[in-house]
Amino acid sequence: MTLPDRTALIAELKAMILKECDLDRDADSIPDDMVLVGEGLELDSLDALQISLAVKEKYAVRIEGGPDARRAFASTAALADFIIATRQAAA
Repeated sequence: MTLPDRTALIAELKAMILKECDLDRDADSIPDDMVLVGEGLELDSLDALQISLAVKEKYAVRIEGGPDARRAFASTAALADFIIATRQAAA
């Protein structure tokens, strides 16, 4: 599977996050650098798990716990960068 460019990937991830976490807001209202877990978008660990499963299913990228997960869930842009870097490392 070929990944879309970074901008399109960020847009896809925002839509995925809204769907997986049942959030009632517009994807355009989420800044690319908004913190996802805790403050910012105020997602919790169950939301992060849902997103992790969706990312694994759609992009074949596994988000491990610990530092990798904290880095990946820092923001939507960070999640996109994590997916891109992981896919490039595996290629």
